[in-house]
Amino acid sequence: MRVLVTGATGYIGSRLVPALLDADHEVVAAMRDPDKKSSFAWGDRVDTARFDLDDHDTFDTATAGVDAVVYLVHSMDEGDFVRKDAEAAERMAAAAEKNGVDRIVYVSGLIPDDGTELSDHLRSRLQVEEIFLASSVDATVLRAAIILGSGSTSFELVRRMTERLPVTPVPTWMNRKVQPIAVADVVRIVAASLRPEPTTGSFDIGGEEVLTYPELLGTYARVAGLRRPRIPVPFAPVSLVGKAVAATTRMPEGTVSSLVESLTHEMTVRRGNAATAEFADPNRPLIGLTESIERSITESSRSGTEADIDPQKAADTDPSWAGGVVSLQDGTIRHRPTGRISRLALGTKRN
Repeated sequence: MRVLVTGATGYIGSRLVPALLDADHEVVAAMRDPDKKSSFAWGDRVDTARFDLDDHDTFDTATAGVDAVVYLVHSMDEGDFVRKDAEAAERMAAAAEKNGVDRIVYVSGLIPDDGTELSDHLRSRLQVEEIFLASSVDATVLRAAIILGSGSTSFELVRRMTERLPVTPVPTWMNRKVQPIAVADVVRIVAASLRPEPTTGSFDIGGEEVLTYPELLGTYARVAGLRRPRIPVPFAPVSLVGKAVAATTRMPEGTVSSLVESLTHEMTVRRGNAATAEFADPNRPLIGLTESIERSITESSRSGTEADIDPQKAADTDPSWAGGVVSLQDGTIRHRPTGRISRLALGTKRN
C-alpha cells in the first residue's frame, strides 16, 4: 500500500515511518520542506510530498497516487487552531475523495462522555474526526489520551513537572482518571489499521493501567528516583495553572494550556470500543506504565526514529524543549548536574 504520512517529521509520524516501511508499505512523507527528510535515518527510503496547511494546492498534489493517508496534523500552537484544523481536515477529505484515496487513518484524542464541556483541544479533535467519518473515504479514527515516550508533548509535560518541582501541586480538578499508552504501541496499532480490509469508525486506544493524573506524576517520580510529595491546591483556576505549568516547563504556552485544560476530563477508553482489541497483536501485550517510562528515559546512542530502535527513546529531531535531567544507564538512575532538580538518587541501582 502506498501511504501518505502527514506530520511525518512530527513526534508520532517520524516513529511511524520505519514501522510502515518494515510492513512493506511504500511511504510518502508529507512535509513543508522535503529537504528535511535528510534529518531522518529513513529519509532515503521514502518519497516526499510538499504539504503545507496554508497552501491549499498541496493537499491535492500530496494525495495524488496514494492509497491511504495517515493524518497526524494538529495546530495547537497557532491562534484559532480549532477553526484552522477543521478547515484543513475538510480540504484533506475533499482532496482524498478527488484523488480516489481508499482510506484515512486519523490519530485523535480520547473524547470523554462525562457530560462536561469539551476543552478547545478535544473539541478540535472531535470536529476533525467527524469530518473524516462523514466523507466518502473510509476512515479509521484512533483516539488516544496521554502518549508516553521521550519527545511526546504529554510525556515531556509529566517529566518536566516532576523533575523541576520539589513538590507536586494538585488542583482538585486534576484528580481525574487517565489511561496512558506507550508510543511504541500507538505505532503498532496505527500500522495494523492499514490492513487490506478497512475497519471504519472511531476506536479508543489506551494501556492496561488506569490511574489519576497525580498518580501518573507519582509513577514518574518513583521510576526517576525522586521524592515528590503532593500538596492539594483547591480552587486553582485552570487558565492560571496552564500559564504556570508553561512557565515551569518552558514548553509552548498554547500547547501546554490546551493540554492542561483537558485534564479536567476523565480520559479512559470506552468499554467495548478499544482499538487494542481490534488491531493490536494478541501475542504482544501492551507495554506497562513503568516499563514505558523506563524505556523512555533510558540513554541510547541511537535515535528513536531509526528502524529496529525502540520508538520510546529520544531523537535528535524531537522538539528542542524535549528531554530531562534524569536518565537510566545500564539500569542505574543518573541525575545530570544541571537543572532544577533534587538529586536524591544519584547512582541508585534499580532492582
